[in-house]
Amino acid sequence: MRADRIFAYGATAGMVADALLGDPRRGHPVAGFGRAAARVESLLWRDDRGRGALHTLVCAGGAVGAAALTARAVRGRPALAVALTAATAWSVVGGTSLGREARAIGGALAAGDLEVARERLPHLCGRDPHSLDGPGIARAVVESVAENTSDAVVGALVWGAIGGVPGLVGFRAVNTLDAMVGHKSPRYRRYGWASARLDDVAGWPGARLTAALAVVGGGRPSEAVRAWKADAHRHPSPNAGPVEAAFAGALGVRLGGTLAYAGRVEHRPVLNGAAGREVRGADIERAVRLSRRVGALALGVCVAGRLAAGHLAARRSVAGRKRGRA
Repeated sequence: MRADRIFAYGATAGMVADALLGDPRRGHPVAGFGRAAARVESLLWRDDRGRGALHTLVCAGGAVGAAALTARAVRGRPALAVALTAATAWSVVGGTSLGREARAIGGALAAGDLEVARERLPHLCGRDPHSLDGPGIARAVVESVAENTSDAVVGALVWGAIGGVPGLVGFRAVNTLDAMVGHKSPRYRRYGWASARLDDVAGWPGARLTAALAVVGGGRPSEAVRAWKADAHRHPSPNAGPVEAAFAGALGVRLGGTLAYAGRVEHRPVLNGAAGREVRGADIERAVRLSRRVGALALGVCVAGRLAAGHLAARRSVAGRKRGRA
């Protein structure tokens, strides 16, 4: 079986497993990777970019290398290759768990239980929940749903289509390292620089595809395009900017503004400020539904693209053999 078909069957099965089961409850591979990366950090940490780059190379490179060896071991055995791709996709894609966490917070806000909403917010993002009121929590959730649609779903599918199982694993490893050490705290400002920059590069194609699919699937295409063009470049993150701006336009809300993270405050530009309204609790459900549509569309785009590339490669191979016999 051709590699493009293996990806198509495996990625689809993995997405179905995520939709039905969510993340594995025990022994999650990403959690295991995080523990291993933390041990590497304990050995390598210095307030130095070079040490941080070595940390990124050891962790991300090790994960990709192990995935490549595993994929090679099942080469020539289509059923096992499809099963490996499906299991890997299921473990690295987190759209269902993302939606569950967001909806749990939305339910607490709907019930008027602000304390429960604050308690659950750290499960979804790193904001300081104690400084947020109801609309502030709702905005944080919608922004996290938008950004993680790219990070936890679309980006992984894009790199899976490009690189198969090593692509799926590599993207998730890089994204996890960025979440662990890529922020601008005093400890990680230098040490996490390489992880943050690599995540920017790896996340670039998935973020643009996520924004484009939010335009297609959001029901307000002109507003989403306008917000994307007008505001994405103002966001400090080159990848979160297009995604959050497109989601803001598609949902008709304002995102961005003042954010509080453990011990520091950031003042970010407002996205879709001219046309959007303040985020409400009910917008969380709308954001989750948009995220699910974007994930389904991304699966279709990535599978179609991989199949088209595989078909083209097969035609070129046949043509080359014919020329060789002529």
